[in-house]
Amino acid sequence: MSKRLVKLISAICMTALVGSVLTGCGSSNSGGDNKNASSSESSVTLTFGSHQSGLPTSGIVQKLAKDFQKETGIKVDFQISPDAQWRDLLKVKLDSGEAPDIFCADTDPLSIETNVHADKYCVDLTKEKWVKRLDPNVIPSVSLNKKVYAITFPGKKMYFYVYNKEIFSKLGLKVPTNYQEFKNVCQKIKDSGVTPIFEGTQNGWHQVLPLFETGAMYQEKHPNLYNKLNKNEVDLDSIPELQTIINELKECANLGFYGKDYLSNSVENAKEAIAKEKAAMFIAEPAWRNEVKADFPNFDISKLGIFVMPWGDNQAIGVNPSSNGYFINKNGKHIKEAEEFFDFLARHENLQKRLDGQPGLSEVCWPEIKSRYSKEDQAYINSLKKGMVMQVGVKYINQQWMDVGKDLEAMYTGAMTPKQVLKSIMDRRTEQAKLEKDPHWK
Repeated sequence: MSKRLVKLISAICMTALVGSVLTGCGSSNSGGDNKNASSSESSVTLTFGSHQSGLPTSGIVQKLAKDFQKETGIKVDFQISPDAQWRDLLKVKLDSGEAPDIFCADTDPLSIETNVHADKYCVDLTKEKWVKRLDPNVIPSVSLNKKVYAITFPGKKMYFYVYNKEIFSKLGLKVPTNYQEFKNVCQKIKDSGVTPIFEGTQNGWHQVLPLFETGAMYQEKHPNLYNKLNKNEVDLDSIPELQTIINELKECANLGFYGKDYLSNSVENAKEAIAKEKAAMFIAEPAWRNEVKADFPNFDISKLGIFVMPWGDNQAIGVNPSSNGYFINKNGKHIKEAEEFFDFLARHENLQKRLDGQPGLSEVCWPEIKSRYSKEDQAYINSLKKGMVMQVGVKYINQQWMDVGKDLEAMYTGAMTPKQVLKSIMDRRTEQAKLEKDPHWK
């Protein structure tokens, strides 16, 4: 048996163990778009595989699944894997024919084919009634060759610095609009005894946000950039602002702006750091403030405002129309029941429950459900220049997201230089393109 196969089998076993432990907090059920369940379905159990960040931490999907079980008798067994393992593990399971009945995967117009091979492994959902109710902007992220293969719920993502307005006010600070101002703000906050920025390095994905969420700025400064990158006419080193941001991240870490123990920080602990005012800023979506309130009800979240990440002097907001989608395994044993579950999740009342039950979500990608942006937030967002984030518009970025996180961690520890980080990202793009036999990388 090859070493690679041994490693893959080991990974599957480890993930199965994690899934079985977490399944206890994750069975939930609720109905569909009017497909009647038969009494024989009462013995059916749908398996649902996902990575940790693929399901809301509030457990709302599991709660809906329990409602679904009460209505139909169909149980949903959630099998949750660590974020860092899921992408590779899912590929192994799909290739071996052992994928769950339903699985969650990150989706965008570029990677739905390479990451999931939707046309090969997934049920075509194009004719489902709920498809017509989805926001048209997300359809490309769940489609391949004009066929819809997944259902999705989160609305467009936009990441900001959530900051403590009271701390800023006490120190006489204004919202920074460029990197030098940002650095000055961080230094004054640090001097006051508060950690300027909480960074969840342990999660791997979070520290990558400044690099690629700033894609709107890159496009503004470099016309037709995404098209040129996708045709391999230019490479990432043609974007000096990208290297600048990597350098700035390293500088802020060296200056102590992340605090002493930031390499052991996790995103989950950010709420406590902000609520107890141990840290002043954290990169998140605007509705993340509701998660802080849910966990720390005595904290006044009106203290928290938002501003654009000013890395590289950025003042545009990156918009990500995609998030993750739920797919039905074409080789699964319970396709009809899985479709029924999707119908149930797409009911108007359950979409509202999904938004209400996920405090960190500002909107769902179903226009019939009103967003919960405040007037102040909406006015600020409306005032900003916008553009598509890099990982959605440029090939072979999203696939290596977690690897980039490891590179940045290595940079923080001194094992890599900022220039080596950029080279590593470029090398992986080339390697991935060649694996995919991309004609632009001949």
